[in-house]
Order: sequence, then structure tokens, then C-alpha cells
Amino acid sequence: MNTTQRLALVTGANRGIGLEVSRQLARQGLHVILTSRDEGQGQQAADGLAADGLAASYLPLDVTDGQRIERLAALVQREYGRLDVLVNNAGVYLDEGVSIFAVDEATIRETMEVNFFGALLLTRALVPLMRANRYGRIVNVSSGYGSMHEMGGYTGAYKISKVALNAMTRIMADELRRDNIKVNTMNPGWVRTAMGGPHAPRSPAEAADTIVWLATLPNDGPTGGFFADRRPAMW
Repeated sequence: MNTTQRLALVTGANRGIGLEVSRQLARQGLHVILTSRDEGQGQQAADGLAADGLAASYLPLDVTDGQRIERLAALVQREYGRLDVLVNNAGVYLDEGVSIFAVDEATIRETMEVNFFGALLLTRALVPLMRANRYGRIVNVSSGYGSMHEMGGYTGAYKISKVALNAMTRIMADELRRDNIKVNTMNPGWVRTAMGGPHAPRSPAEAADTIVWLATLPNDGPTGGFFADRRPAMW
């Protein structure tokens, strides 16, 4: 990696949307660090991008482990000395169709740990690298289920976690505005992934497009927004 090349880190990047985002960012000339809990799949994904001539590397990461997050942040600081783009894509979907009155506490806690606290702690650990260069683009991958405008019953753990992620986006965007660090969230739609299933209407490439757009915004681009297909979405 040369000293002027932008560096991106993508969580949950071993497959699906995260892998496609990594591919598209690398095609735009960024060096991309793929991360995932499954080290074998993650390394294989990074090796596949590298075999295509793209600048990609791999680091293992469990976003629910605060110590691993701190070690990863220290390693990025030591090895690269910068971070320009963070895509918080890692997520779980554990309570589809389950009543909020029936979902067990462990499922709620696990969902919040991955979908909200993981993004919160990782972002806080990596923002100092962005502040040092007065540049950063943070994209939080949310869901239409995180929109209060459309909120209904069931699947409560997942929905609450995405509402929290959206709120975090607004708060961080305001606090980082003066540092030229833009923080946005987005709804990828129903996508053909391990989470979305084979019958979903959208491809990972279609979902990744808005993420990559937000990850490469110019200095006059939006911050603190919720987007779908590059357009503002209802909160």
C-alpha cells in the first residue's frame, strides 16, 4: 500500500454484501481490509480479490469482543498509520417473525451486541485514525426494519438494533462534522445473501452500490443521512 492510497475496512466481508462492497471499493483504487469472524472464509475472500489484481488483505475480527477490536485498531495504526473508510456491515438476524413478547433475552442481547455495540465500539476505536488525517467516511449498514416510519410488530430484536444503529449515526455525524468525517446509514433492501435467502429480488452488487457511494463521498457530500438507492430514506 502506498502512502497516498486510501484504506478501507469492511466488517462481515467474507461473503454477500460485505464481500461485494470490498470488491467495488478495491476496483475504485482503495486498499481494502476485509474482516470477519470466520478466518478461513475471510482469508479466502481476500485472496480471491488479490488474485484478481485488487488491493485486499484480511484481518480476523469478532465485533462482539472489545479486546480484539482494540488489538485490531492498534494493528491498523502500526501497519498502515491511517484509516479512511469504515463500513459497519457485520450483522445477525435471529428473530424473524418472533413476537417481542416471546423472543428470549439471549437473542435480544446477541443481536444488540453484533448489530449495535459492535459497530459502536469499532467506530470509536478507529475514529482517532480518521481524525488524525481530518478525513473519514463511515457507512453503517442498516435496514428498512430500522425505519420508525414503517415500524410494525415482530422481529423486535433486529428492528431495535437497527433503530439504535440509525440513532448512533445521527449522533456521530454531528460530533464528527468539523473533522471532515461523514457518517451515514443505509437500507440495502432485501438481498440474495445467506441472511436474505435465494429468493430476494436484489443482488449483492445492487445493495453495495449505495454503500460504496457513501464510502467515497466528496467533501461537500451529505452526513447524518439515511439512504436507499442513493436517495434519502424515511427514518
